[in-house]
Amino acid sequence: MKFTPRTKKILALMAIVTIVVTATGCTVPKDANGNIILISNATTFGDIFQSENWFSALFVWPISWLLNHLAPVLTVGGAIAFVTVVVNGTLAALTLNSQMGMQRMQMIQPELNKIQRKYEGRDDQASRMRMAQEQQQLMKKYNVNPGSMMLIQFIQLPVIMAMYMAIQRAESVVNGTFLGMNLQVRPSDGFRMLFTGNVGGLPYIILFLLMAVTQVGLVLLPIYFQKKKAAADAAKHHRKPEPTNNQNTMMQVYMIGMVLIFGLMWQSGMSLFWFIRNIVDIIKTLIVQNIINKNAEKEGLR
Repeated sequence: MKFTPRTKKILALMAIVTIVVTATGCTVPKDANGNIILISNATTFGDIFQSENWFSALFVWPISWLLNHLAPVLTVGGAIAFVTVVVNGTLAALTLNSQMGMQRMQMIQPELNKIQRKYEGRDDQASRMRMAQEQQQLMKKYNVNPGSMMLIQFIQLPVIMAMYMAIQRAESVVNGTFLGMNLQVRPSDGFRMLFTGNVGGLPYIILFLLMAVTQVGLVLLPIYFQKKKAAADAAKHHRKPEPTNNQNTMMQVYMIGMVLIFGLMWQSGMSLFWFIRNIVDIIKTLIVQNIINKNAEKEGLR
């Protein structure tokens, strides 16, 4: 299968994310006995900065500090939910334009595919330049900047890594429970417990399934908006909608599969974080789409 340059870049980025997220499991500080060094209320920023590294001090310690101070008031689950909503809400405000550009890009993807098919098999430089110009004109029409869309991924990645480490290190999370669940237990352990007849593994499986369902919904939601726009444009011009790009579909399936595989291996506290994060992102996607639709109506683009 031949991939476009843009598809190759996205696949490369996803591969990097996979490697980095995998590597985070090996970077959690441990003591001489192999136990994870916990962050308690008594742990200060200076302690972490001097004994570990800047990433732990600037990202992991603040999240752990919040979790430790909020857990006695909101419970462990409530603390994780609160931190997730606040952090993702802040990121959403900072990356609103990039998020809007990403959703516009997904919506106009059928039109970009149409331009690619128009020049399919024409590898001369003049044809490639004309194809690039037509694509740039289309993206300019819909105010899409591909470069700015990468901003979301690079901002979110350290936050996800920090949350992953904080859930393993925050004393309140390690020693606390949520609805009777030990959030350090992995969903894969829950499945093993259930297979051996221990129904105590069921809550961990339910939490994992909630995370999985919302992840699928989050990935499919932009595709739904894309198909809806393609159908509306086709009806407007009395033609059939543009076919779906199989490469994009494959990438979406890969993304879902990657998250689910990691979801089986990480702590259930991370599953709770990811579930809430998905809910926040779904709401954010709906809000951004509503803004795009209203702007499009004003500009006469729909």
